[in-house]
This record gives sequence, structure tokens and C-alpha cells, in this order.
Amino acid sequence: MERTLILFKPSAVERGIVGQILTRFQQKGLIIEGIKMMQLDERILREHYAHLVDRPFFPWILASMMASPVIALCLKGNDAIRVVRLMTGATNGREALPGTIRGDFSLSGQENIIHASSSPEDAKIEINRFFRPEELFEWTPQNLQFLYAPDEA
Repeated sequence: MERTLILFKPSAVERGIVGQILTRFQQKGLIIEGIKMMQLDERILREHYAHLVDRPFFPWILASMMASPVIALCLKGNDAIRVVRLMTGATNGREALPGTIRGDFSLSGQENIIHASSSPEDAKIEINRFFRPEELFEWTPQNLQFLYAPDEA
């Protein structure tokens, strides 16, 4: 099974919609392996958004992502990265399809509720950036037989 990182951004935390979004992931059958609230600082944001540091809008990202705590989430499941990105929708909430997280909860390109890893390589780096090994719990839920066929689990 594959792991992915999700960050509930301040725009989700401040609006009180974390529970609704987390419920979607659980209803889909994704398994929580780690979850925590944390306050991000400039150091970790410069690392996480290294590809955007030189862009003129980067100060807005810093201000937005440090406005309140975020919630970091590590999920596991078959094709978890692809599944979560499909559930998340287009980066710009105005372009995200209804039924996706951003399509249902966002009207912004920046205040877009959630971050999701984009590849297995990024997921590994991001999970290690936001979680210590002892904060992750590899476990198998008892209902796994109802989530996957025997040849899928």
C-alpha cells in the first residue's frame, strides 16, 4: 500500500471544515497512519515550497500558511496518492469540479484548503518532513476485507 501526506491548511482549520474533509477520506477507505496539529514556521515552509520561494507571491504563501496551525495527515491505501489527488481536485478552487474537496470548499487558488503529495517520491520526502518515525503507526484495520478484494490488499 502507498502512503501520502495531506496538510489541512489554515483555510480549512479556521473555517472548521477539517472534520468534514477527514470523513471523506475515511469513508473512501483510506487508513490514517498519522495525524497531528502543528504550527509551521518559515524554515519548514521554505523547504516545503522550495520550488516557489523565488516567486513574487511567496510572501503571501508564508503569511497564509502561518496564520494558524495546520493539521498534518499521513494516509495509506492502494494508489493513495492518485486517489487523494482526484478527491482533492484542481489547485484553484474556482476550477475544481463539484464533488471534489476544493470544488466544494474553495474559491481560491491560494486559500485552497488542502495540500496533497503529488508523487511517491514527494510523499516520502513530505511525510519525513512533517512526521517523526515514532509518530506514524503502520497497522491493518479489521475491516480491510471490506475495502479490498483479496488480490488487492
